[in-house]
Amino acid sequence: MWPYLLIAPTVVGCVFLLAYPLVRNLLISFQGYGMGELIRGGAAFVGWDNYREILGDGTFWAVTRRTFLWTTVNVVLIMLISTLVALMMLRLRKRMRLLVMTGLVLAWASPVIATTTVFQWLFSSRLGVVNWALVQLGFEQFRDYAWFADGPATFTILVLLIVWQSVPFAAITLHSALLTVPAELYESARIDGASGWQVFSWITLPVLRPIFGLVLCLEVIWVFRCFAQIWAISRGGPDGATTTLPVYAYQVAQSLHRYDLGAAASTLTVLLLVTVLVAYFRQMFQQEADR
Repeated sequence: MWPYLLIAPTVVGCVFLLAYPLVRNLLISFQGYGMGELIRGGAAFVGWDNYREILGDGTFWAVTRRTFLWTTVNVVLIMLISTLVALMMLRLRKRMRLLVMTGLVLAWASPVIATTTVFQWLFSSRLGVVNWALVQLGFEQFRDYAWFADGPATFTILVLLIVWQSVPFAAITLHSALLTVPAELYESARIDGASGWQVFSWITLPVLRPIFGLVLCLEVIWVFRCFAQIWAISRGGPDGATTTLPVYAYQVAQSLHRYDLGAAASTLTVLLLVTVLVAYFRQMFQQEADR
């Protein structure tokens, strides 16, 4: 029993912090749960009515499409830039590599809201450094330009913010994995006249495929459920241009005081994310089995 006793505190903590909120959210999604029920209790079960209402709302499907676009753009950029940074660090000298890794760790360790506030300052319409730099370069149309009043511009800023916060973790993880690749494989490939792309395609990527898959899954989860940065900068606006599923669920629950609909939207968000990850895992395991 000793091993089970050792892991018992962690299991109990996970059940309390993760399982209970998930079960409670699922329960509320099948109830009529508004402000009145929150105060006096006595919520009644309504079956699948909340899910029918959410799934019949065109806004939900528009937000779902935007969430998948948001996740795809961010994850592709994160994985591409992280891989390039990890490969670059392999070629740097020790001191320069230490300097780059220190910068990555500092960017990664910065609090989410603090980094978000810095991006708000950078893109401020009157006092922002970005507008000032663009004007100095001759782009007068960006003088006092209101970035956060335009939907695509706000979406782009949020993508830059998420990529900035995510690249350090992925780059450091991939760099650590690259150090485990035997140097003899690279030397043999160079002797055979392989190009840099061929070395990466036929040696680096196959050897590190499990690590790439793990980092990809973690980034999908992190980006898909991203909430704090979006809410702090735009609250899902302007005109819903940055509303993703987590933001949509919060808006429904808090703005309309329909906690039942918010719970249903949250549950559907979890199911969509799990479906995507399960499909990816099946494909990855199938590829491993075919090798």
